[in-house]
Amino acid sequence: MTARELADELEVSVRTVYRDVESLGTAGVPVYADRGPAGGYQLLDGYRTRLTGMTGDEAGTLFLAGIPGPAAELGLGSVLAAAELKLRASLPGELANRADRVRERFHLDAPGWFRADEPTPYLSTVADAVWSARMLALRYRRWKAPREVTRTLHPLGVVLKAGRWYLVAAVDDRTTAYRVANILDAEVLDTPAARPGDFDLASWWHEWTERYESSVYTGTATVRMTEQALKRTAFLFPPEMARVARESAGPPDTDGWLTTTVPIESVRHGHIELLKLGADAEVLAPEDLRTQMAETARGLAATYLTP
Repeated sequence: MTARELADELEVSVRTVYRDVESLGTAGVPVYADRGPAGGYQLLDGYRTRLTGMTGDEAGTLFLAGIPGPAAELGLGSVLAAAELKLRASLPGELANRADRVRERFHLDAPGWFRADEPTPYLSTVADAVWSARMLALRYRRWKAPREVTRTLHPLGVVLKAGRWYLVAAVDDRTTAYRVANILDAEVLDTPAARPGDFDLASWWHEWTERYESSVYTGTATVRMTEQALKRTAFLFPPEMARVARESAGPPDTDGWLTTTVPIESVRHGHIELLKLGADAEVLAPEDLRTQMAETARGLAATYLTP
């Protein structure tokens, strides 16, 4: 079809046809022109796009996947930018404008408040092992003794969680997550990595985080607190602690105090977290935690009430 025939069929200007054909070519669609009286634009015989039609909302949300910071950390910043340009060029006018509006009006800032980015010097090495499906030898610092360990892993994926990078990998028939910032040294090996055929990274991560959050809290504290203190737990406690405290809360008495159960990792952890509620909370059990809270209260009184 000629440019004029295309313009009439699509009810656009000839100039728009020229521009859109050029954009299609840039995006890799094999459109070419034959010159002369019988010429026109043609699509390469047999070509089929794998994309079906998109709605405006679908086109807009595609650009929510553009996360330049994490992509750059993985060494894919330029690749992502090129992909966005090609995708943008392939969209018709209204869908492209809609995608641009989403990108102009949405920005992702992954890390939480008051948390600086962690140094991850070996993230690109980890990503290389994941992409190339090769085994990874690393030296790792963990929280329990021995602090430094060496591992030879089958890397399965990388996850960005609240601004923190994690490597999901298998070793000795066990799959777990490693914090990339704790990697002290890493080397990609020539040995191919084994990947289970049914492994799904997103599903595994969801199940693992649920198990991890539940396993961290090995004890509970019985706490008497005000209704206002219970509301503040959503802002002061980790999510699992706050959730259980709210769900376990009994009815308030006439003074507005209620009794609830708060999950804790240890007496020391419970001591630190429950002090955030100040005088609006009283630990009833366990006794050793109540004793620590009382000692802290006496110390504070001696500091602030001494003439």
